[in-house]
Amino acid sequence: MDDPLMIEYHDKEWGVPVHDDRKWFEFIVLDAFQAGLSWRTVLHKREAFRKVFHNFEPEKVAKMSEKELEQARQNPAIIRNRLKIWGSVKNAKAFLSLQERHGSFNTFIWSFTEGKTINNKCKTVDDIPASTPLSDEISKALKKEGMTFVGTTICYAFLQAGGIVNDHLVSCFRHKECGS
Repeated sequence: MDDPLMIEYHDKEWGVPVHDDRKWFEFIVLDAFQAGLSWRTVLHKREAFRKVFHNFEPEKVAKMSEKELEQARQNPAIIRNRLKIWGSVKNAKAFLSLQERHGSFNTFIWSFTEGKTINNKCKTVDDIPASTPLSDEISKALKKEGMTFVGTTICYAFLQAGGIVNDHLVSCFRHKECGS
C-alpha cells in the first residue's frame, strides 16, 4: 500500500477501540457511504463529509434541512448519493433515540460483546470475513431502530473500524496493540 492517508488510517485509527459516540456516528455515516465503493474513496473525502455533516454531530445532522441536504447532493467533494445523504439524517435520529434509551450509543454497541474486543487470529486478508453472526445481529437491531444502510457487511466494517472486532492480521504490529 502506497497511499499515505490509508497507511496513517491503518496505523493510527482502524481497529482502535472507540468509546466516543460522535466517533461511532462518524463510522456509521462513512461506512454507509462506502457501500459499493472502496474505503480509500471515502477516506479521501472524509474532510468534506465532516463539513457537510456538521463534524458528525448526530444532533445537528438530525436537524439538517432539505436545503442543506440538496446542497450536499450537489457537492462534488462528497459522494452524492441521494439515498445515502437522506439516510444519514434518518440514522442520526435513530442514533439519538438509542443514546436516549441506553445512556449512550457506546453502551448499546459494546453490549453485544459485553464490552470486550473480539480478537480474531487472521493470518491472511482472505481469512477476514465480510460479515459474521455478530454483524447480522447488530444489523437487525439497527434496522429495527429505523436505520438504513446498516446491512451486515456495513455493520462488520464499523465494528472493525471501532475496535469491537480486531481484524489486524496476526503478523501486523497493530494486532496486539488493538487487542484488549
